[in-house]
Amino acid sequence: MEKKRILSGMRPTGPLHLGHLVGALMNWRELQSDYECYYMIADWHALMSEYHDSSRIAEFGRIMLAEWIACGLDPQRSVLFRQSDVPEHCELHLILSTVTPIGWLERCPTYKEQLQELAAKEVNTYAFLGYPVLQAADILMYRAHLVPVGEDQLPHLEITREIARRFNGLFGAVFPEPQAKLTPTPRLLGLDRRKMSKSYGNYIALGDEPDDIRRKIMSMITDPQRIRRSDPGHPEICNVHDYYAAFFPGEAAAVAERCRHAQVGCTDCKRRLGEGLVEMLSPICSRRNDLLADTATLDRILEEGRQRAQATAHATMTAVRQALKF
Repeated sequence: MEKKRILSGMRPTGPLHLGHLVGALMNWRELQSDYECYYMIADWHALMSEYHDSSRIAEFGRIMLAEWIACGLDPQRSVLFRQSDVPEHCELHLILSTVTPIGWLERCPTYKEQLQELAAKEVNTYAFLGYPVLQAADILMYRAHLVPVGEDQLPHLEITREIARRFNGLFGAVFPEPQAKLTPTPRLLGLDRRKMSKSYGNYIALGDEPDDIRRKIMSMITDPQRIRRSDPGHPEICNVHDYYAAFFPGEAAAVAERCRHAQVGCTDCKRRLGEGLVEMLSPICSRRNDLLADTATLDRILEEGRQRAQATAHATMTAVRQALKF
């Protein structure tokens, strides 16, 4: 039976962190067994917010590729490619923009949220408003059947489905309507209990040194209701416990029970978490560093990914041009 196709991607705007690991990469790794996976370094998307200084986008893209592979993505089983290496993305973006009403974009809730979150970067631009159209072009280019998303990303995917329906209605059935593959994501806030974000600097990067990981964990905010070591804890409101639940689920229940009965202090709990994360990330960081030192291998993987992605993109654009009667 032919495998269904999946498309997903990340913007190379900085180092990957633990939120990316639990929110996407661990799931992407498992999807490779059952689906035909296309994973994209979304550098055109990165340009939309980083246009003031785009000098590091290419560097971050290479680091991202190395970290993807270090986390278990397999270039033999998945197509790992850079968005800007496939110029058909821009062509399809333009074509789809001609059939997308502005109102669809203005009402997208994630657009308004991103305007607020990235206010310092001046993203109130034509390109950023059209971000969902480029995202639709990415997904529809590979005629993806499924897109792994969290519930907060459903509005963007629905715009893609609406654009596909509108194009198909005007020009004939070219694109399948992609379905959401909802992925339950463990609750993981930043070290300061705000949303984990590169702009806040409240994260542990996959490439952090062991001492940096330990230091960052020791700075974490814990149970605000636990004042003294002898006070019973409330793990359900403690950020440290959420990290145990996400990365060490086998230990989480026992740690929570000891916390509730004041059998372990917050400092000891954080120290143990830090050592666990150092051990867990050590092979990832080692593999990442080896790959970054092997530029020939990264170049070969990107070129092979480009060839495979562009073959699919060429077939799609041939069908699109035929439908347009160009």
